Amino acid sequence: MNTAESDFSSAGTHPAAAAAGPSPEATPPSADAAVESVPVVVEGLRASATQAAVDLLTSLEEVHGPLLLHQSGGCCDGSSPMCYPRREFQVGQRDVYLGDLAGTPYYIGGKQYEYWAHTHLTLDVVEGRGSGFSLEAPEGVRFFIHSRLFTEEEVARIEEEGPPPRGPVDDG
Repeated sequence: MNTAESDFSSAGTHPAAAAAGPSPEATPPSADAAVESVPVVVEGLRASATQAAVDLLTSLEEVHGPLLLHQSGGCCDGSSPMCYPRREFQVGQRDVYLGDLAGTPYYIGGKQYEYWAHTHLTLDVVEGRGSGFSLEAPEGVRFFIHSRLFTEEEVARIEEEGPPPRGPVDDG
């Protein structure tokens, strides 16, 4: 289930998006598609990132300092992950911590997590501007989520690990 739109801008390709090559289209994979159809370089139990996402996070962090990703589930691009300076975003007690991607904490709103709890999320970058206040907007690209159902092995690991933490996690 991809909730982000798949429109693309006619602007030039951002270096982070160009370095990793074109992203797969934002359409659900066919039934016989491989489970892991998006190449990832940072792999977590609940979330992963493509090289383009890691490169963009790195360049944004050089300019803005430590970052935080948050996926709220609100209107417009609210279900797309938004990137903020860590010091400027207050994580709520109901927000769910999915892990760190390239050193950047990734949270999802509690209500949104209920819809996505059965899926592995892969952070990617596509051309085009979102309609939020995410730091990558001036770059002519936006973060994008690819999702897939957890494998049986992943479900077993998640059940063993228990639910993810809620609220701010200690980054020290």
